[in-house]
Amino acid sequence: MAEKLLEVKNLKQYFNAGKPSEVKAIDNISFDIYRGETFGLVGESGCGKSTTGRTIIRLYDATDGEVLYDGVSVHGNKSKSEVKSLNQKMQMIFQDPYASLNPRMKVMDIIAEGLDIHGLVKNAKERKQKVIELLETVGLNKEHAERYPHEFSGGQRQRIGIARALAVNPEFIIADEPISALDVSIQAQVVNLLRDLQKEKGLTYLFIAHDLSMVKYISDRIGVMYFGKLVEMATAEELYKNPMHPYTKSLLSAIPLPDPIYERSRVRTPYNPEDHKYGPDEKVEFREISPEHFVLCSDREFAQMKKEIK
Repeated sequence: MAEKLLEVKNLKQYFNAGKPSEVKAIDNISFDIYRGETFGLVGESGCGKSTTGRTIIRLYDATDGEVLYDGVSVHGNKSKSEVKSLNQKMQMIFQDPYASLNPRMKVMDIIAEGLDIHGLVKNAKERKQKVIELLETVGLNKEHAERYPHEFSGGQRQRIGIARALAVNPEFIIADEPISALDVSIQAQVVNLLRDLQKEKGLTYLFIAHDLSMVKYISDRIGVMYFGKLVEMATAEELYKNPMHPYTKSLLSAIPLPDPIYERSRVRTPYNPEDHKYGPDEKVEFREISPEHFVLCSDREFAQMKKEIK
């Protein structure tokens, strides 16, 4: 049995709660992430993926529900030492490599900030050596330590962001669309770097993205989000082979392939949420269609999907 590292239980994140402008960014979602795996979270812009990552790591306080890291609740009143311990174990790589680095700080100080906060180095010499090691780990070199963020390309900045996350020796990293702001040629380099680091350091990832082909490449299991709800969850292979929820089918039909003949005949499957017209007595919940394959559906839809399963 794989060991659960992170448990998300009935998590809700409402903005302007109770007001007419209330936004249900995360609406009652639950999933587990096992130690050493990559869990991909996909969906269109605005579906709540990034908010999920930020709520897990305490950048937002949850409206309701629970997040357990290694059996310990992440939210609620915590002592400074408990918060510090959680912050060391969980780190985040942000989407925008331009906005996530302080333009007034040298790369040396950006990467070493976590080392200083957590007291992981004894003196300036050890601090410098550790930063140089981290730069080389992510494919940069020691000369880069004395430069400012504006002197780097987007791909290089994202590598600096990865080095900063690795500095405190975390166990779990939330990668919030770490490649969406990068050129396609650089995206594969960054994803391969993340995979290599995972093998080398035994890391666990929550990989948030809207590029389904890239998510399949890096993820062990995938959750699909739509308007704050988790609508489907399965292993990467099973989700691509056997998508069951109409929204997942629509997302997969939109993936282009480098094959002109296939592209000429590719049919895009539109998704209409109005198709899910549930009666007042219909119970809509996350159900297991096949082993480890869950779909948000009603009894009626569940019976239909069971017939379709391959």
